[in-house]
Amino acid sequence: MATTPESPLKQLAARLPEILKKAEHTEMWGVELKDLDHAPTQVILHKFLAANTNVVANAEQQLISALEWRKQVNPAGLTQGTYSKSKFDNLGFVTVHKNEGETAGETVITWNIYGAVEDKKHTFGDIEEFIKWRAALMELGVQKLKLGDITKPIEDGAEDPYQMVQVHDYLSVSFLRMDPAVKAATRETIRVMSMAYPELLSHKYFVNVPAIMGWMYAAMKLILAPATLRKFHPMADGKSLVAELPGIKSSLPIEYGGQGPSVKEGLAVALADEKEDTTAAPAKETTAEEATPEEAPAQEAAPAATETKEVVAEKDATPAVIEADAPKPAEETPKPADETVKAMEQLELTDEKPADDKATSEAQQAAEAPVEQPAAQQPVVDAETKPTEGQGEKKEAA
Repeated sequence: MATTPESPLKQLAARLPEILKKAEHTEMWGVELKDLDHAPTQVILHKFLAANTNVVANAEQQLISALEWRKQVNPAGLTQGTYSKSKFDNLGFVTVHKNEGETAGETVITWNIYGAVEDKKHTFGDIEEFIKWRAALMELGVQKLKLGDITKPIEDGAEDPYQMVQVHDYLSVSFLRMDPAVKAATRETIRVMSMAYPELLSHKYFVNVPAIMGWMYAAMKLILAPATLRKFHPMADGKSLVAELPGIKSSLPIEYGGQGPSVKEGLAVALADEKEDTTAAPAKETTAEEATPEEAPAQEAAPAATETKEVVAEKDATPAVIEADAPKPAEETPKPADETVKAMEQLELTDEKPADDKATSEAQQAAEAPVEQPAAQQPVVDAETKPTEGQGEKKEAA
């Protein structure tokens, strides 16, 4: 009588002692890895398997790589460091929200504010420093998930409840061309984040995205797996985010349609002027519960969106915001596959695995012919994308 093969989870768990020995490190996201009787360990192994479609060998190799990286970098320790204020001020935050209604628990959100970058080379030029800051921000979010306190493992076929939400805000960001410094930082960030933090995001919201980027979402359907695509939610107006997260409306930052304090009141990596003493100080956090309505700005414009690594245009690039009755822009024409990948990098999408090589090949064939680009036109702002008073003009992408 044939024996029932062990599940991928049991197979990976059986390999865990050897994995830990090879990596010479036993900690993952604040959890000391043990065995399947230890719920936090079970959840972590589940995430690495899910990121590799339950292929045990691939999950094992990624787990080893992630453990080795944590041993070398000590990302948890990075959260105690102090970083350059002139480089990273207002670029990233973490907020925690108590779920309202029938859904118990909390929602953890990491915010990447791309428009805040003032000097691309200054912020992204030192890739190693940027990656350390970016990893520290991610670790702050992971800490708020409290994975070490898990008592209930993920059952077979069940949805993973131990994830956070990520918001990328592109207000005032142009997508036309990418600065070399940002391009290099983008690629390294994608490599590190996809390797070291699999299956920690339940949804990615891309807010204040120019309407002309709509072609990219259609192209992504040819490249990404449906399960991955369901995580992505592009929207032109940042205040529309509240409709996607109604369960935390009372504490969601006011910039995004909520009633809570500004996103800038969230937890952030400690920053200091470079001339000051850079001794690490604990990051200060104002929770939604602690902040009174008076502490929240009466009506603050959505934060100058900017993040770190993916999106930067040259100063001479013209923001392409097209009026409804204007001539059909070239951007609506299908783009070559390499242009799709570049745009995905700008939105930090390529940390997700493609559905398969065949899908990628089909996308490349579908967009084989190069697209002739017209001369840049003076931007025309329509009613939907017109900046609110005080937001100013489009600035370079970061």
